[in-house]
Amino acid sequence: MVEIEKLFKDKPYLYRMGAKTVSKRFHVSEDKIRKYKQSLKASKRSKILILDIETAPLKAYVWSRWKQNVHLEQTISEWFMISWSAKWLNDDKIYSDVLTSKEILAEDDKRIVSKLWQLLDECDIVIAHNGKRFDIPKINARFIVHDIYPPSFYKQIDTKEIASRQFGFSSNKLDALAGYFNIEHKDNTSFELWKKCIEGHTPSLKYLEKYNRKDIVILEKIYLRMRPWIPSHPNMSLYNPTGELQCTACGSTHLKEDNHYYTNRNKFKVYRCEDCGSLSRDTKGEIKLKTLSPIPR
Repeated sequence: MVEIEKLFKDKPYLYRMGAKTVSKRFHVSEDKIRKYKQSLKASKRSKILILDIETAPLKAYVWSRWKQNVHLEQTISEWFMISWSAKWLNDDKIYSDVLTSKEILAEDDKRIVSKLWQLLDECDIVIAHNGKRFDIPKINARFIVHDIYPPSFYKQIDTKEIASRQFGFSSNKLDALAGYFNIEHKDNTSFELWKKCIEGHTPSLKYLEKYNRKDIVILEKIYLRMRPWIPSHPNMSLYNPTGELQCTACGSTHLKEDNHYYTNRNKFKVYRCEDCGSLSRDTKGEIKLKTLSPIPR
């Protein structure tokens, strides 16, 4: 599927062509092309938002460099949002916004925060790296500061949390994961960039937005690589019901029987998704006999 995905990404006009024509022209299996197109349509029906934000540092008076407990009266100015970037899963279009020089000098992020609210209000699921501990709480803080109501309910997938729980990498940072998965690395930055941004330097603000946009592309690839390993993934068959058995992770109907899953109460059929590789189990057990359950001690 990876080769087909690259083929369609490099040549977007192929989406408008029939599977038979594409198969003959590029010598790719007609069945695989159909499966890829169907899985793409399924994933686009649900609104899955890939999201990342960049914030300004606090300014404060301090007496030392290490282990500082900065009190409110020492604070010169609070943090605020400088930029955000987002895209819908499997969609090439990237949305982003960054403060103008005038806005950042005034520490006024209301315009870009309001635009981000519109996307969050529309989505079903948000994917962010360290989103549960950083991006979403920070975004919510800016919403309430600007007296903006909560967006509609959405579920969260935190790729950093998944990396920490499921794997034993030396680092769970986004750039480290990109290196492990042979994905392009993040753009280079230093604190000097943030310093120039909060001073209102327009080229630096533009560079930060570009940096933010690239993070989104990297994050999407990392999420897709991790998706089969997410046991708590929202059940996509509930968002895009087809009437057929569907992969719970991506919504595809291209499944094959894999093995069985056993609980203390029953035995269930397991299916492997031929598109994303995830495993799902049937909801109906195969054993109809009366059974006993062990007593936990």
